[in-house]
Amino acid sequence: MKASSSKSGGVATAEATTETLLVGLDWGTNISSVMTAVRGAEPILHRELVPTVVGYAHEDVLPGVLPGDAKILFGRMALKHKTNLRLVRPLRGGVIDDLDVATAFARHLGELLDTRGRETRAVIGMPASSDLVARENARSAVRGVFQKVIFVPEPFLAALGVRNEARLNDPDYQDPVLNSIYVDIGAGSIDVCLVQGHYPTVEDQLSVPFAGDAIDQIILDRVLAEYPESGLTVSRIREIKERHSWVLAEDGAAPAIATVMVGGKARKIDVSAQVGAGCEALLQKAFEMTRELISRADPDTVAELLRNVIVTGGGSLIRGFGVALQAKLLEEGFDSPQVRVLGENYKDFVAAGALKVARMARDNQWQTLLG
Repeated sequence: MKASSSKSGGVATAEATTETLLVGLDWGTNISSVMTAVRGAEPILHRELVPTVVGYAHEDVLPGVLPGDAKILFGRMALKHKTNLRLVRPLRGGVIDDLDVATAFARHLGELLDTRGRETRAVIGMPASSDLVARENARSAVRGVFQKVIFVPEPFLAALGVRNEARLNDPDYQDPVLNSIYVDIGAGSIDVCLVQGHYPTVEDQLSVPFAGDAIDQIILDRVLAEYPESGLTVSRIREIKERHSWVLAEDGAAPAIATVMVGGKARKIDVSAQVGAGCEALLQKAFEMTRELISRADPDTVAELLRNVIVTGGGSLIRGFGVALQAKLLEEGFDSPQVRVLGENYKDFVAAGALKVARMARDNQWQTLLG
């Protein structure tokens, strides 16, 4: 931008340079993670987890019930006032399912990040299996919020987010960007992906629509079969699963107890067996997919690959999941597998990796969003 001067008062001024805001976005089916920084600066300006949900007010809501009598709420506020809203999740299986709702949610993100007056460039994680339609829908949703974007497969961003640059010269360090296998267990799908120094292709990954939501339904069906009068719902089962899920029985582990109302009276029921069965089904599916993808890898890379099996996503928080998956790989005959679970802050890694890509990207790598 050219400098301009003013003779007024004998003081020369320079025209302000537009600041570029970089955004790393993990746009998740249930939770979205965002991180921002100013281009050329190190500090993280903003990081936040936002429930990926939009709530539309029911027509009969009384004045003063919703904050500011809003007709639409987002994220945690939408969940807080869910009884007076129609909740819609814009994504399904990691890709946009409702473009209008996704567009509204993207604008909400823009307001959270204070993108006004700044050129805003976003690197957005996409499922490795997403097609051209999914990418075009994402472009349409964020147009007007971000001026430039790059779409990158989520497993690669996760590997980049996990990567410890300070140890790259350490001969004992297993670089997840060069050779790792990611097992991502989300709400709508299990995605298993090879990351071997390049953006994963369709051949490098497997995806099945069998994950957290399917397990919730399995557990609910089993509970209702034994306790048909319990009146439990999927949302209540999800809460129980998140608190009590396990795949390895532990001595002294607290049983999964649900409090239900039967005939207006509170009753406690033990649903440990049902929760365990659902989680075991999820583990078996993740194991089968991991085994299949390992068989596709170059045999010369498998030994190192097995030392970098990384489990992420909400399903990874099931107690004992990583240990159990490693045990299954050992039982299958794989040599010295090492399974690592990213932990409760797993959502940060895709966004962090996306921000790293945004910092490194050349100007000709950005896609400009017109209109």
